[in-house]
Amino acid sequence: MNTDSHIEILVVGAGVAGISSAYYLCTRYAKASVLLVDSRQAMSFTSAQSGDNYRNWWPHPTMASFTNDSIDLMDELARESSNVFNMTRRGYVLATREDDVDELVTDLYTGYRDAEADDIRVHTVASGRGYTAPESEDWSTAPRGVDVLSDTRLIKNTFPSLSKDIKNILHIRRAGDISGQQMGQYMLGEIKSAGGRRLTGTVRGIESGQPFLVDVECADGVQRIAADIVVNAAGPFAGHIAGMLDIDLPIKNIYQQKIAFEDKLGAVPRQLPFSIDLDPVEFGWSDEEREFLKDDSETSWLLGDLPGGAHCRPDGGDNGNWVKLGWAFNHEASSAQDDLANETRMHPMYPEIVMRAAKRLNPSLTQYVDDFPTRFSHYGGYYPMTRENWPLIGPMGIDGAFITGALSGFGSMSACGAGALCAAWIVDGDLPNYAEQLSLARYANPKLMTELSNASSTGVL
Repeated sequence: MNTDSHIEILVVGAGVAGISSAYYLCTRYAKASVLLVDSRQAMSFTSAQSGDNYRNWWPHPTMASFTNDSIDLMDELARESSNVFNMTRRGYVLATREDDVDELVTDLYTGYRDAEADDIRVHTVASGRGYTAPESEDWSTAPRGVDVLSDTRLIKNTFPSLSKDIKNILHIRRAGDISGQQMGQYMLGEIKSAGGRRLTGTVRGIESGQPFLVDVECADGVQRIAADIVVNAAGPFAGHIAGMLDIDLPIKNIYQQKIAFEDKLGAVPRQLPFSIDLDPVEFGWSDEEREFLKDDSETSWLLGDLPGGAHCRPDGGDNGNWVKLGWAFNHEASSAQDDLANETRMHPMYPEIVMRAAKRLNPSLTQYVDDFPTRFSHYGGYYPMTRENWPLIGPMGIDGAFITGALSGFGSMSACGAGALCAAWIVDGDLPNYAEQLSLARYANPKLMTELSNASSTGVL
């Protein structure tokens, strides 16, 4: 068995969480002895399935503060790299047909308690005084806070492509999209320049101790690598890696799907922000369709009321012509598979299902229901998540073992914040006041866990 040289920090997983952790260790804390280990190409598994969206809107101030800090770091990267990862900031549009949005506005104030609560602006007249429409995608000039649009004339004038029955919109302004792949590649380049390295191989075992002894199966055999510190950033396989150290993590994997398609008919305006239909869905199936669906357990669930959350956004910038659709309606956990295409929850009807759901908010998509786009991609990935949908970042219960994980459906937007936070834990650096709440230590806080278990929303999109 070959023996590699001693490594100070070994990061398991070269997705966006592992890359970001290595990036801040190398750049912020000048750690040169950092090794990224993954059996795949960087950013090619869970990170490759990302919707590449970001927002600072969360139903709890801890997550709002965390994502605000992460977006601050992304802003820094955008400035340093001349925005190589194409950050935009047209916001998130949360749309509803409900007349009364008092509860939603109350949730806004709760979530932004320590962040942007002073910047919640309610617009109830058609003039829209004080409201800036998202005409530009420039991240650096977008307003902060939230605009609540409660005048139907203002909504129709600003977002004419949305369904005419929308009565209220919450426009989250510190939100948009990025190219996660480009951001990851930029950080990889900086890691290499700082002396960090990558190794293609599969971690087969970890012996705890000082140092840890990590067996990595590579193309030319198994290497035993000594590492003072191990960072578990294995995404949906984080539980498997933790198990090598006899650690049981409270993480489950939820498989969610998306589609991307070429919008040849120009159904979705290129300037439309990431738009979410908050209202429950009931499909208007024909009698023939209902007969077909009701006799199959795989499809009968489509006949009832379904949760809101179907979302749509243009992809590829103002000059592109692709659109992404998503709807995270699956709640059943599954074991992570190496081949995402063979995941048993990859539903063959999903493209039609999500198109039907999306057309409720974007009626122009109706033309694609019966004549589906010829060029489209149906794909999916895992949301590794805790029950409360908060990440796990920090000590893993054994000296020298850390985790950057459970980033659920918010990996792209939180990666910078998660990587910087994990790096600070490792070097004993300054920690934000929410650090323990985002670590395994929160499970020893009964008051917090009771609060989270009673929450009406976990922020899943």
